[in-house]
Amino acid sequence: MTISGRAFDAVLSDLDGVIRFYDMADLEQREAAAGLPPGSTAEVAFAPETDQPLMRGEITKEQWVESIARGLADRVPREIGRELGHTLAETKFHADDAVVGLLRGVRAAGLPVLLVTNATPWLADDLALLGLTGPDGLFDAVLSSADLGVVKPDRAIYEAAVRRAGVPADCCLFVDDRQENVDAAVALGMRGLLYREPSDLEAALRGHGAGARGERPTDG
Repeated sequence: MTISGRAFDAVLSDLDGVIRFYDMADLEQREAAAGLPPGSTAEVAFAPETDQPLMRGEITKEQWVESIARGLADRVPREIGRELGHTLAETKFHADDAVVGLLRGVRAAGLPVLLVTNATPWLADDLALLGLTGPDGLFDAVLSSADLGVVKPDRAIYEAAVRRAGVPADCCLFVDDRQENVDAAVALGMRGLLYREPSDLEAALRGHGAGARGERPTDG
């Protein structure tokens, strides 16, 4: 892939919602059996008070599951809450081949690709399951909130990513599916892409219709 007219020398990408996606069918079936609407477990699990200690590497998977069970205790018995928590923690996932292909094209063009993600302490195992490590690994560096002890949109994780990229902030393209995370990158001087689908990333990489920093590029 040729990257023409680029305004960046490194690509910094989020993981979930950009590269990795989950199959929630099993969890939703278990929630229905427990009399809960779909998404109930995730609502508790990803609330800041439950999720952020895990993302900062302060608690284990089992402790996270237990905190989910506590959060669901007013709706289901504790044991069912634990079962739902374990199901969420072990949910199957896959990588979007289109996005992986685009990022491999970036590396083939000689630009570094860094993963900058709010992640669990077992991120390395997940990346291996996705086939993104080893000799054919996708990333030049992985910056995980669980290793750094700070979560996006904390400025510190972006500053660490820029240092690892080895280029100035204004030479970095930051890709994320959450507006607040993109905004934080833009505030540091990066070009930001709010990701919704592979064509967004493809347009940004090819330099077609790139809008102002922090705005989604449009074709044109």
